Amino acid sequence: MLKVNRVSAVDAVIEEIRGRIRDGEWAPGDRLPSESELTQSFGISRASLREATRALVHAGLLVVRQGDGTYVDAVDEAAVALNRKVTNSKRAEVIEVRRGLDALAVSLAAARRTGEDLAAMRRALDDRNAGAARGDLAAFVDGDTRFHMSVASAAHNELLSDLYESLNTAFRKSIGHAMGQGTEDHEALYRAIQDRDTATATELSLAIIARMEDMAEAEAAEASDLP
Repeated sequence: MLKVNRVSAVDAVIEEIRGRIRDGEWAPGDRLPSESELTQSFGISRASLREATRALVHAGLLVVRQGDGTYVDAVDEAAVALNRKVTNSKRAEVIEVRRGLDALAVSLAAARRTGEDLAAMRRALDDRNAGAARGDLAAFVDGDTRFHMSVASAAHNELLSDLYESLNTAFRKSIGHAMGQGTEDHEALYRAIQDRDTATATELSLAIIARMEDMAEAEAAEASDLP
């Protein structure tokens, strides 16, 4: 049972749920115990629990699925806020941010990658290629995103990996309709990281971003020509 001193019951519950998520007791995708179980466990009213839940849903940590329950949706409120900000940013601005992060990630990955890192990249590239071959945009985007995430992971820099994870949604949208494009560059990037060729890996990363910028500009120009 929670000990409520000066802080209100609602604030106490918010901090308790945050703490359990932060400590890994409840991970993203987990369903929270029922309302009756939580009120009994925390020793609070249903009204206080519901108010706390609403606050955490607004913060992006929880999501309520009608008729199913309340689920953990994220661990870090700061990451949620950053993702929302980036998601609402202009596509060109997101691509500019990617240029810097990708160049750093590939240079570190080329120096630090392990055999397991390469295997993860290879699986993601194969899925990317398979999605393009069958015209499955969702599978292509998923494979492309996982490839760049695996490159960031191969950098073995926890902060960099966290930034990529936080920006994942915006990065997926920045891919746009580039299905099937850039396959040769991505394969070459994989080989450069495999060969620990930092200079080539960085050059290829910048070339990939340059193509994305060209596509974004072309799409913007096309949209402006529409009646």
